[in-house]
Amino acid sequence: MRMKLSVKRTVDRWFNKIAKNPALSVTVSILWLMLIGWVAFGWNLGNIGLIDETEPLFAEASRQMFVTGDWITPFFNGDTRFDKPALIYWCQAIAFHLIGVNEWAVRLPSAIAAFGLVCLAFYTIQWYLTKQDELEQVSRPTRRYLISFIAAALMALNPETIIWARTGVSDMLLTGCMGSALLCFFLGYAGKESRGAGEQGSRGAELITNALFPNKWYLAFYVLIAGAILTKGPVGIVLPGLIVGAFLLYVGKVREVLREMNLFIGILIILGLSVPWYALVIWRNGWNYINSFFGYHNLERFTEVVNGHSAPWYFYFVIVLLGFAPYSVYLPASIIRLKFWQRSHWRSLERFQQFGLFAWFWFASIFVFFCIAVTKLPSYVLPLMPAAAILVALLWSDLFPNTENENDTEKLLDNSSSSPRIPIPASLVWSGWVNVVFLSFLATALFNLTHILGTDPAISNFHELIQQSGIPVIAGVIWLVCAVLVAGFLLIRRWNYVISINLIGFVAFLIFVLTPALFFIDRERQLPLRELSAVVLEAKQPDEELIMLGFKKPSVVFYSHIHVNYLGFPQEALQHIKNQAAKGLKPASVLLLAEQKKFLQMDLQPDDYKSLSTKGAYNLVRVPFKKKKNEKIDIS
Repeated sequence: MRMKLSVKRTVDRWFNKIAKNPALSVTVSILWLMLIGWVAFGWNLGNIGLIDETEPLFAEASRQMFVTGDWITPFFNGDTRFDKPALIYWCQAIAFHLIGVNEWAVRLPSAIAAFGLVCLAFYTIQWYLTKQDELEQVSRPTRRYLISFIAAALMALNPETIIWARTGVSDMLLTGCMGSALLCFFLGYAGKESRGAGEQGSRGAELITNALFPNKWYLAFYVLIAGAILTKGPVGIVLPGLIVGAFLLYVGKVREVLREMNLFIGILIILGLSVPWYALVIWRNGWNYINSFFGYHNLERFTEVVNGHSAPWYFYFVIVLLGFAPYSVYLPASIIRLKFWQRSHWRSLERFQQFGLFAWFWFASIFVFFCIAVTKLPSYVLPLMPAAAILVALLWSDLFPNTENENDTEKLLDNSSSSPRIPIPASLVWSGWVNVVFLSFLATALFNLTHILGTDPAISNFHELIQQSGIPVIAGVIWLVCAVLVAGFLLIRRWNYVISINLIGFVAFLIFVLTPALFFIDRERQLPLRELSAVVLEAKQPDEELIMLGFKKPSVVFYSHIHVNYLGFPQEALQHIKNQAAKGLKPASVLLLAEQKKFLQMDLQPDDYKSLSTKGAYNLVRVPFKKKKNEKIDIS
């Protein structure tokens, strides 16, 4: 017990020293953010090839912008690509200019967006806890720093964020813009109150309200909303508008806040930054762009099933459970803790004290919105993950005492029968045991991973290779050990260590399981295509066509830098070759990249083609234009 008290007092003294030294405080905060940012977003970011299907579509469209200088209309494989607005392509093209055309440059915008969001959230939570200490007239630097560190780690170190921050698509850029915009709104909203204290503050608040431009945080909010619109379109303003509107309506401050935000100026800022590109792309492409982007990729995705992406009503419950694992088990307790249904209570609080309520509206609005949408994808709920991290971090902040004497905190945190001053909520107790069950279930599933996973046509002996790698065993052991440790800490009532075990377990899982698994998938699934792309670059004759038969792998377009003609069926490919031969084209051959099964179905004889390379499940051959030899082959 004395050792336990000694360690706790040492930690308290250390954080007190940090709090009293601004330079040290900034240094420690930056080092912590850099550490988790590198582990979560930077480590091995560009050492794995692009992953089919979606990532290479963005990468090649950005490369086309970089090569052609056309920064208005995105193209992929010779066709316009109207799926997403231009900001993600601009960011990747700029990265190509700075560090070259490679995987690092493709993923750097996503990683930077995620890191920037985590940093702003860290600042916001620390600001909120500082304001809370000032209101209660206490000094709790240990609480302030530890909860900020935990919140930043929770936001960065979860499966959903890790996946999309390391993938060169628009989802994390949208989340970065939208999440940062919402945090800026709250800082502007809550910070406005402090200016109204006292006579001088009242005059300052009046001047700010009557000023032409809103305060810096509201200004940043408007700029980031414009960025979100340029990243994914109308959803970039619809979701933040829904969240902010619902929150202000609930706390009864709609008119008051809209006035201080200078909404008219804000709308002009948003339109001025986002509309010019939309005007140019519509001017150049007309109704083709309007129907494709606004019609198909926005309206139809919300009202109809697009590309077969349908799912049952409980789909996003599962995605949040697994995507924010292992901390997702604490979300119910985090939400219950708020008692958000007590509207009169929340309306009576000062603005900054409504931070938890704001995070709840952030989480719930996005969750409900996409549950209503007909098309469902796991990435759609990525923007609610920061709110989930904030909610869980605030739950853990309750485990710190309301006392100015940090040396007495150990008695309170121990929660023993002799120190009942901090009662642990029942919801947190049962959440802890649900945590144990969840981790045990996760470990069991990973031990039996080869029986759960389906087959991969690109990897013939997929299950055997996974088992030989030892990844399922390592993953299962990590989470089983975490389950045992969490159960042990619950039994001895060391509640404040439970979340740390989950975080350490996830870091171990990332380092020893997720990263090796990604390298394994890249080696077995993507490396053959990159190697064949290199062969294509070397063997391709001028104006020779490349046909991809039976599958679509956009990474070949990115790595080979040439147009690919996608054909679905062997007979379709034979007919196409026959038609090309009839035109008398030069050179008198085509390159054919096909899965081995599809290639065999073409019934080509050995003298009808020349094998160039075989990698993994794929064959690359050259098919010369020849006269008809038999009934099976007609490519004259």
